[in-house]
Amino acid sequence: MAGVQGRCCAEKALRCPLRHGGPDRTSACNSVRDARQHPAAIMISQGAAAATSGSGSNSGSNSSTNISVADTANTADLCDLSPVPTLVVSPAFRIQRVSQGVEDAWHRGRHEFLGKDLFTALYGGSPLERFDRIPLARAIEEAVAARSFRHCYAVYSARGVAWTARIIPIFRGDEMLSLVLDWDRVESKTADGDEIIQSALSVDGVLRLLVQTVKDYAIFLLDTRGYVATWNTGAELLKGYKKEDIVGKHFSTFYGKDDLEAGKPEDELVNCLREGRVQDEGWRYRKDGSRFWANVIITALYRNGVHVGFGKVTRDLTERREAELRLVAAYEESAKLKNDFLANMSHEIRTPMHGMLSACALLLDTKLDEDQRETVNIISESGQVLLQVINGILDYSKLKSGNFSVNTDLVGVASVISSVVKNVQMTLIPGVYIKLVLAPGLPKSAQGDPLRFRQIFQNIIDNAVKFTEKGSVQVDASIAAEDETSYTILTQVTDSGIGVPEDDVQNLFKPFTQLEKPTKKRFQGTGLGLSIAKSLAELLGGQMGYRPNPEHNGSIFWFTVKLKKMANSNQLGIPDMQIDQETAKSQQDSEKEKMLRRIREMAPYKRILAAEDNLVNQKVLSRVLSSLGFQDFTIASNGAEAVSLLTASPNAYDLVLMDISMPVMDGFEATRKIRTCGIPVPIIAMTAYALRGDSETCLEKGMDDYISKPVNINKLLQKLLTWL
Repeated sequence: MAGVQGRCCAEKALRCPLRHGGPDRTSACNSVRDARQHPAAIMISQGAAAATSGSGSNSGSNSSTNISVADTANTADLCDLSPVPTLVVSPAFRIQRVSQGVEDAWHRGRHEFLGKDLFTALYGGSPLERFDRIPLARAIEEAVAARSFRHCYAVYSARGVAWTARIIPIFRGDEMLSLVLDWDRVESKTADGDEIIQSALSVDGVLRLLVQTVKDYAIFLLDTRGYVATWNTGAELLKGYKKEDIVGKHFSTFYGKDDLEAGKPEDELVNCLREGRVQDEGWRYRKDGSRFWANVIITALYRNGVHVGFGKVTRDLTERREAELRLVAAYEESAKLKNDFLANMSHEIRTPMHGMLSACALLLDTKLDEDQRETVNIISESGQVLLQVINGILDYSKLKSGNFSVNTDLVGVASVISSVVKNVQMTLIPGVYIKLVLAPGLPKSAQGDPLRFRQIFQNIIDNAVKFTEKGSVQVDASIAAEDETSYTILTQVTDSGIGVPEDDVQNLFKPFTQLEKPTKKRFQGTGLGLSIAKSLAELLGGQMGYRPNPEHNGSIFWFTVKLKKMANSNQLGIPDMQIDQETAKSQQDSEKEKMLRRIREMAPYKRILAAEDNLVNQKVLSRVLSSLGFQDFTIASNGAEAVSLLTASPNAYDLVLMDISMPVMDGFEATRKIRTCGIPVPIIAMTAYALRGDSETCLEKGMDDYISKPVNINKLLQKLLTWL
């Protein structure tokens, strides 16, 4: 039984070169008895192995060589004196015996082999090691498994000289003692290979002439080891080597230091033998040290099933690569200019809109007669429409450029849907109602992007309400699919509106596409909403689709998103809810009143510093803060003023509202200086920039929160309550 275990360990050690690039010497030595404890009494000749007989014969295998431990000194001397290049190797791949033939044929002393690892001794870290060790290790593995000798062709070569190795495993019973490897120089094989290489170009005189004279391509042949065998005019012009300078040298000469350290030349030949053909692009080097961007094709050459070399074609693509890099640079510059333009447009448009909409909100809170209130509402609603158009264009641009971010946070599916439905209810015209159906089992919370989930749902329910002039809009939310780690949430909006003409269905999700002709438009919009919503659904791992309402003339829009499960995610058991306008408005007003009451209770005792450079926005912000009950607040015209005020009185303020784009010192630099001084006052960014990453950037710069302009009063109330 011990013998069988020893053989298994030896076979495992033999497989190591194939898997790990070298034998596992430690495990092999621990698992197999050191072969030096059982010196092999062997005389290996060119044709066969002679072995003394012993008590440990192996009747189960007639082809294996069985030995006894006898007359060790004589057999060792015979092995050492053999003119045939012979190595005796332990199961741990350590060389134990070296014949005289090795010294004579390879011009290397015994001390360069004895006690060393087989592959290290043969190749010494040369480029051939990784290329040759695979077939040699495979032949050794096969020989051990078969308990018989195996041949491995051309496993060791030097400048056109190939050697055939014969591997003979030596067993005593079931225990492998040694491996004997003898080599035969196959000069005739090499000569035949040279003839085949030459004949590859001489089959057709015209073809040969073409290959030799072509100037745009370097076309040359390699022998089986990767040494250059032929050289054409194109190769001379491209690489700078004369034929007499390069023939006989290894093709790795053309590679850079990084590629050589990574073993790329040898890998290309190995992959070429495996696949038949290899194509690559990368830097190659000329004789003078200059480099060029090369397209390289290497093809394995065979004759009568025997591998005789490689064909190599190299083309200089430096100009094309430089043109591509210029195009990439131009594209990146264009993308940067576009992003800068979008950022500036966002800021320049949102800044005056902030003043306009905030002023409207303040005006609506005053005593107005009916006509005045209607006029202010028109201004406010028109501003909101313009804001939606701007947001749509910005979102579309971000999606097209791949700059749209998806965040991971808690998603309360039911709460998000209910919140949006309540807000939309405020916009319903008489005769239209909303019904909300949340399926039992819907998770209370999951992981995903709540902002994008809300944005998708907001878009399709806004469309449903906009195109429904009578009847109902129904929202259904349920679990479409579920696995161990995630939910697929299906949200569906059914309306009894005008529906979608059959001819227009194919264009529903195309950007800038609207169902109505411009001359007959009754409904406002850019035609971007559905396109953006569909892209967002796909970013969240879901889909979006449409089908006609089978019961009315309306539509059914649906979307799915994939949300990750949470450890303690309870499920809902919510009945259907039918929400009317009065109830929704009452609930919303009640929530706002609660926030206002809390703010007004604490406002007299809190001090706020606001950094804002726009004069109109300064006036509006002052009115807003006063209306909320704040009596002690300061307006700074730029970041430098804000820093000066805070450093002079570090504990004077309870909160800072910080604009970003300001003269003298912007909001980011001001925040950095405030934090450097160790002042822990909460800072809320209040900015007209609304592109990807703006909120994240604000947090990274040391700010505590972010609110975009135009500022929504309800959102401002929420932020103030959070930080005061």
